[in-house]
Amino acid sequence: MDPILDKARAAQNLLERIANKIPGFKGYRERELRRDADTLQREHLASLLEKTKRTLNEAANAATRGGGLDVINDVETARKRLDKVIARVRYAERGYSGFFDPIKIEEATLERVYQFDLGLLDSVEEIQLAAQQAETASDVKVGLREMTARIDALDKRLDDREAMLSGVK
Repeated sequence: MDPILDKARAAQNLLERIANKIPGFKGYRERELRRDADTLQREHLASLLEKTKRTLNEAANAATRGGGLDVINDVETARKRLDKVIARVRYAERGYSGFFDPIKIEEATLERVYQFDLGLLDSVEEIQLAAQQAETASDVKVGLREMTARIDALDKRLDDREAMLSGVK
């Protein structure tokens, strides 16, 4: 199963476990737990991407120390796109639908979104690896372009997440 969701279930106090016995309430509670676990997972991904910004800064410092000022535009492009993706990951929709909302988010969709978010870790790790390679590459520009391409790929995946929640996908 999933360690974050299992941990959230195990952390329920006695009152919450009793409330889960009320018909209809358990499903509500499960959706809330899933949303909370998803939020924790996305916050973890965002913090990993924040650490990647430090690696990007080191790559920029290494390039400029060597007199390579022509990479500054590539660094800023990568940094801006990384900031955008961090914000999209951190503040992504939780899958909440209000009582009167015309489109209801079903539990099956919430599960798919949660599994999708767990899969985003691979994309984050690819970005981290690209940043490390850019820092040590002989041609920093090429490394930065590779990193930017990976950031753009994650951004595109986040579009798929939004489509899933809106009922389009």
